[in-house]
Amino acid sequence: MKFKKLADKAKQTIDKRGGIDALKEDAKELKEVATGKGSLKEKAKGAAAAIKEPGAAAKADEADKPPA
Repeated sequence: MKFKKLADKAKQTIDKRGGIDALKEDAKELKEVATGKGSLKEKAKGAAAAIKEPGAAAKADEADKPPA
């Protein structure tokens, strides 16, 4: 596999989810879930829920857009 193609795909995915700031927010959420209290099953559910929604930066960008 070509690393350039892999890097481009990763960049597209990050941009699609809201950019680097959103990625950092996602990582922060996952860290909080992993270090929080609860069973492994509860942590897995929390992590899945955190990944479904992009980070807070993406939410702020969407709030700035006018309705279509």
